[in-house]
This record gives sequence, structure tokens and C-alpha cells, in this order.
Amino acid sequence: MSNVDFSDLDALIDSCIASRESRREDWDTLAFQAKAGEQFRRAQIRYVGSGATGNHEGDSRILPSGGFTFSNMRLPVGGEGPEHTHHDVEEAFFVLEGQLEVTVHDVEDGTKTASRVLGYRDLIRVPAGVPRSLKNVGDTDALFCVIIGTQKPQLPTYPETSPMHGVTRD
Repeated sequence: MSNVDFSDLDALIDSCIASRESRREDWDTLAFQAKAGEQFRRAQIRYVGSGATGNHEGDSRILPSGGFTFSNMRLPVGGEGPEHTHHDVEEAFFVLEGQLEVTVHDVEDGTKTASRVLGYRDLIRVPAGVPRSLKNVGDTDALFCVIIGTQKPQLPTYPETSPMHGVTRD
């Protein structure tokens, strides 16, 4: 925002809007995860920053991140977000549509877990360093907001108990 002329309020407000009409579902950014199974196929819809899904700096529709990232994720019926850990930052999920089961995994032993089902307007905040996974347990696509509390998060890691452990992005 430092390049914005604050004396021109119309330009300022226009530079801060990411409209629904200008968004698109990106099914490719996490497509590598389908190597571990089709249930891991999902779409990211970016608004602020690129999140922790890779480098999307060439996408001029994304608002620059100042201190957090914000995107939507579409998870098909039966779809899963694999167990992963953000070591550097907390992550929050806010459900807009569907039923999303969120599971946290024990740091020492990923087989110990606790799960909760979230629905419309429910939110969970997962602290940094805690492995987490997601599953759509409803009968419609789940659509949820993903907020990551830093400008440019590190790529997540996949513990040995994750189906993504050892899967590469290329």
C-alpha cells in the first residue's frame, strides 16, 4: 500500500478490493497432492497474498499482503486436506458452506488426534506447530476461508503420518 496516493481516496479504496467476479478457483496449485489420492484435490481462491500454496506473485488480481493472507478453499464431497504443519504461523478456517471436519494431530505421535465438525459460520484457529488435517464430511462441497497470520508463510511440512509425506510438488 506504500505506493498508493492517500490523497486520492477513490484510488485507495479501489486498490483494496478483490471482487468475487475477479476470483477464480485454482485447481492446479495443489494438484501435486492428488499423487497421494484424488481425495486431496481441491481449489484455492486467492484474495490477499498467496497463502502457503506456492508463489503466485505474478497474479495481479491478488491484493498484496501486509500482515496476513486470506483465501477461500473449495473441498469436494469426501475431499481431504492432508495432515500438514505450519511451523511459523497460526492458521484459521472459517466455514461458509458445507460441513468440515478439522483434526489436530499430536506433535510427537501423529496417530493421536482430536476432531471437530464445523458448519456454517464456525471458525477454528490452529496454533503454529500443530499438525492439522481437514475432511469434507457433508453432502455438498465445503467452501471455507483460510487465514494465515503472516505476510508470506513458509510452505507447510508433511509429517511421516501424513499421506503427503515424501510427495513432491513437481
